[in-house]
Amino acid sequence: QVQLVESGGGTVQAGGSLSLSCVVSGRDISNQAMAWFHQYPGKAREFVAAINWNGDVTDYADSVKGRFTISRDDAENAAFLRMDDLKPEDMGAYYCGFCQWSRVSRLESDMRYWGQGTQVTVSS
Repeated sequence: QVQLVESGGGTVQAGGSLSLSCVVSGRDISNQAMAWFHQYPGKAREFVAAINWNGDVTDYADSVKGRFTISRDDAENAAFLRMDDLKPEDMGAYYCGFCQWSRVSRLESDMRYWGQGTQVTVSS
């Protein structure tokens, strides 16, 4: 059984930082792209960032470029999202996606597995 477990969410003031982790068990991530998605309360889930199978290529939503950094550690079978200069609009649930491809993708339909999400609250 494949499981993705996110952690690292919490409450932070605007301008602060958080680091999210996504640890995968049951499947090796080394040949797969990984991605993060965000769901603001009451809105649809949206793409945030993706990283390809070897970390050479990353992709970011315009809203987080320059503030968020995605990374991976295949030895830990994990992906990470460093979030700096957080804004109130960044609050919500963050989900990790295990992509069925080795290249980056922004599509939810390309994610084979999902984590349960971790909550981020940003106070202004």
